[in-house]
Amino acid sequence: MQIIFKPFILIMEACYGFCKNYGLAIIVFTLLSKIILLPLSIWLQVNSIKMVKMEPELNFMEAKFFGDKERIAEEETKIYKKYKYNPFISIIPTIIQLILLMAVIEAIKAGMQNPGVNMMFMGFSLATVPSKVGGWYLLSPIIAAVSALLMCICQNKSNVIQAEQSKASQIIMLVISVGLSLYLGFFVSVGVALYWVFSNLFAIAQLYILNFFINPKKHVDYAKLEESKKALEELENLGLKDHKRGEAKAYAKKEKEDYKRFFSVVNKHLVFYSESNGFYKYYAGMIDYLLEKTNITIHYITSDPNDNIFNMAEKEPRIRGYYIGEKRLITLMMRMEADIVVMTVPDLENFHIKRSYVRKDIEYLYVQHGMGSVSLTYRKGALDHYDTILSPNRKQTEEIRAQEALYNLPQKKIIECGYFILDDMIKAYDAMDKTPTEGPKTVLIAPSWQEDNIVDSCLDELVEVLSSMDLKIIVRPHPQHVRHKREKLEKLKDKYSDNDRIEVQLDFSATDTVWKADLLITDWSDISMEYSFCTHKPVLFINTPMKIMNPEYDRIDVVPINIEIRDIVGCNISPKELDKVPEKIEYLFANSEMFAEKIREYEEAQVYNIGHSAEIGGKYVVDQLMNKVRNKK
Repeated sequence: MQIIFKPFILIMEACYGFCKNYGLAIIVFTLLSKIILLPLSIWLQVNSIKMVKMEPELNFMEAKFFGDKERIAEEETKIYKKYKYNPFISIIPTIIQLILLMAVIEAIKAGMQNPGVNMMFMGFSLATVPSKVGGWYLLSPIIAAVSALLMCICQNKSNVIQAEQSKASQIIMLVISVGLSLYLGFFVSVGVALYWVFSNLFAIAQLYILNFFINPKKHVDYAKLEESKKALEELENLGLKDHKRGEAKAYAKKEKEDYKRFFSVVNKHLVFYSESNGFYKYYAGMIDYLLEKTNITIHYITSDPNDNIFNMAEKEPRIRGYYIGEKRLITLMMRMEADIVVMTVPDLENFHIKRSYVRKDIEYLYVQHGMGSVSLTYRKGALDHYDTILSPNRKQTEEIRAQEALYNLPQKKIIECGYFILDDMIKAYDAMDKTPTEGPKTVLIAPSWQEDNIVDSCLDELVEVLSSMDLKIIVRPHPQHVRHKREKLEKLKDKYSDNDRIEVQLDFSATDTVWKADLLITDWSDISMEYSFCTHKPVLFINTPMKIMNPEYDRIDVVPINIEIRDIVGCNISPKELDKVPEKIEYLFANSEMFAEKIREYEEAQVYNIGHSAEIGGKYVVDQLMNKVRNKK
């Protein structure tokens, strides 16, 4: 470190030789350091403006992908690259300030060792440490703290980044800065405190000079910034994170206990992981089979503290539920010990959820939560680190095999299973009363929640066109769309509340309106397959922009089912041709029998084991566990 400090000591000695007063020398040294580092300060000012300039884009992006942490991280990196912004640049001033502070300390030590140097300044010895002598020297830490207070006040008001921080963050920084200045001023020499005071004062002057010549207001759209903050704040206040403090403490305690309890169990054979309560339905058929046919204990991890699995576990001793939040889940998965781990989460190994570091022979089994394309609607490599896939249809199997061939990947085990959800839907639909009702036919509008979906892009025009026909119209937005934009959709519901032929449904507890509808209108939602395969009724597709998660999907030599199905289970139309919707609907109604037959043929050709998927999936798990137990002996 002496090599680094030596130039600063020489500069300090030169300042003393010029001023003949060590206190003035410290002040001149501090001023010189600000002047020498002015290019860096200008660079940091520009970088700070760049950060605030892109903040509206960051906020709107986070609002758009709210809750999808992996996608937010991806998009954030893209925005940083777009603006050529490096977030680590902000730590450079702190590093330089620490080096200068240590250099001043060393320079004062060198001055103390030189008997020819006068260390007195305004009646105080610059070499004295206030904590050792007290008295008037206690003014030193107080003045240092006051200078820090002034700097924080000015920065909170005028620094381009600090001014955009929350009040809580500003207060925390102020308390830390003032407290640290007071503490250090008490234990370091008066000379160091003098440097600290003038460093803060010169920093204030520099702040306003830079703001004058490089004015943030000329570069930042503050109106757009406030709009983006409001958009993000609205989402955060929708009750997504509204656990009361007492509840949060209780959840943290439960998580800690469940984490410990999970690892206290040895020889776990079968583990399920669920992101939230709503994901149980994807496992329900298989779990029911395992409970009925075997004595296997099911270890069920969920990141939802209110998951219904805990109520089930109270009644079924062979279900053991564990609440593990997303952060602690990272370490739990790394330490996982089990024979089979079943999940519906894609991108294993690609993001925060990793395969076990402890056991390398765990079989990771992926359960699909949709019948759509895995090459179009999943990220590239989303399933690469799974050992086994329960495939619902032939298209998915063909896509996975095509990906493996294209990218020279080892073949995964694919079980031609079927789709648990579809089987449950068919069973429920078959049990429904299908007696025709009097009155107009019902059209259900049930879009996806991707960008430019029907609700966000053309719903008003579509409803206006449909209103010219003798129809009952039900608008049923995607649950995730409601979750993220409830206020907007509540206004939509109010808009049509006086029209008894138009209903906007935001409550998804009942599903009978879905299956009783005579026609489905959607964009790219997988509900098209569930609806048509279950009811054998036609679908009208609106060709909004397609959701493409994998830009390389067209390298896969298999037409995605999401695209192929649009001309089989119904017909499709451009959003620019909504005036032709009545004609298309009349055609679909008039040819409903023909479409019912086409749908049956396609369903039977594509979907595996209709009505028996739970048995297939459950039997596979049982057979694999038995094989693993035999191999251990």
